Amino acid sequence: MSKRRGEKMPLVDHVREFRNRLIKSVIAIVSMAIVGWVFYQQIVRLLTLPFCDIGTSSEPTTNQCGALYVNGILGPFNLQVKISLLTGVLLSAPVWIYQVWAFITPALHRKEKRTAVFFALIATPLFLTGSTLAYLILPNAVSILLGFTPDNLDNLVRFDEYLDFVLRLILIFGLAFILPLFLVALNLLGIISGKTILRPWRVAVFSCFLFTAAFTPTPDPITMTLLAIPLCLIYFLSGLFALLVDRKRDRSNSNESNVTPISPPEDI
Repeated sequence: MSKRRGEKMPLVDHVREFRNRLIKSVIAIVSMAIVGWVFYQQIVRLLTLPFCDIGTSSEPTTNQCGALYVNGILGPFNLQVKISLLTGVLLSAPVWIYQVWAFITPALHRKEKRTAVFFALIATPLFLTGSTLAYLILPNAVSILLGFTPDNLDNLVRFDEYLDFVLRLILIFGLAFILPLFLVALNLLGIISGKTILRPWRVAVFSCFLFTAAFTPTPDPITMTLLAIPLCLIYFLSGLFALLVDRKRDRSNSNESNVTPISPPEDI
């Protein structure tokens, strides 16, 4: 049960609200994971393309890649479950992003519900953009990392380890692209101002480049720069949007303060 802004919500209501949002998110992820389960073979080929093109069989169509293998009896089943869940998280992004926004917003009036939908519509393509950029740098990352293999040795790569590497990169960059929007959320809630967001812009820009340098698995400065620039742009756009919100809020408060209350007529 949502309360109006300014009213306190009991802890039990917070827990109940979190449970309801979590259940809706899980249902959406599981529903989309079924799609990933159905198209498992096509998704596996798509994920292995940065490593090597395995074609329609288990043999690679090119010789310029290592050997991927699945280990153990439960390995193939665990692999399919993991890939299905990844597909569910990516395809259900509009739902769970909306649920996150709806939970951190203490009051969802009619206008604020439209704002939550607008937030989800913006955050979803940003999340997918970050995930796509991470996927696009995978061929260079794999090529550079495999280049450290000695010439007289073969490189046997467990596919579950390779998949963990791919998932970590995709999810980290997907989430990094929507983090600035939570600054906008805090601004809309009146917790921080646009000036507060933009004041440490030098630290923010340095953090974006440091983040890409830490989580990009390649020492290529061009790749790291191409990933850091969109993060910086999203940060500045979030700060500018927060400044516009602050200006509109200040104008509304000034108009309310200029209205003189009408005193009731005195009794005769």
